[in-house]
Amino acid sequence: MSPVVTWEDAGAGGAAGVLVATIDRRPANALGPPIIDGLNALLDEVERRDTRVVVLTSAIPGFFAAGADIKHMGAVDAQSFTAYGDLLRGAVERLASADAVSIAAVEGVALGGGLELAMACTMRVSGADAKYGLPEVKLGLIPGAAGTQRLPRLVGRGRAIDIMATARQVPADEAKAIGLVDRLVEAGGARDAALELAGQLSGLSRPALAAVLRTVDAAFDFSFEEGKRYEVAQIQELFEHGEAREGIAAFLEKRAPKFG
Repeated sequence: MSPVVTWEDAGAGGAAGVLVATIDRRPANALGPPIIDGLNALLDEVERRDTRVVVLTSAIPGFFAAGADIKHMGAVDAQSFTAYGDLLRGAVERLASADAVSIAAVEGVALGGGLELAMACTMRVSGADAKYGLPEVKLGLIPGAAGTQRLPRLVGRGRAIDIMATARQVPADEAKAIGLVDRLVEAGGARDAALELAGQLSGLSRPALAAVLRTVDAAFDFSFEEGKRYEVAQIQELFEHGEAREGIAAFLEKRAPKFG
């Protein structure tokens, strides 16, 4: 059986340290065990290569990922349901906490677990035809891979409840307007736009970029005063042990910085 998650370097002329991963599980990229295993294998490769940026795409027209594997859930008992959920949550959280920046290039629908997977990425680039939703209430469930936690952080409490309680699909232009996606491009252009963004990010100072992500996340987890103290600690660490000295020297010498 062919793997359902494959990856390759950005290619000739592409940015160094950028890995492009493609999900291909017909007909709709349901997030069953094959994809979960594939995501974990991908993340093993990301760690092995010390990848800077990973772009996550789909090979199936009309689908980024349609959600959890409902057929699988319908065939298991409570204990197996828990085990399946733990496996899915583990892969999603592993993506969210990876050292590499991750970019979801979304065309078509990203629903349920598919949207949770996209929200676990650092950024989301959306084609104009994409649609987003967490429709688990239709099954008598709620999102189970941190969707109830990440969506409010992105769009606010009221919008998150509206999206989850109505089970509606949010069109791409609305998703951009409310902060669910970061960049909106013409239909079919998400992958190329994500690769362009990945190239920009891969050339930055890795310690500084990682500190940006940590301090922004801290804004949601810490008090304002705690967040400010954390910010000070991060910038001091970058100056003493990061690549700040190289960046400052390059600026003064009017040259491109040589970041590691």
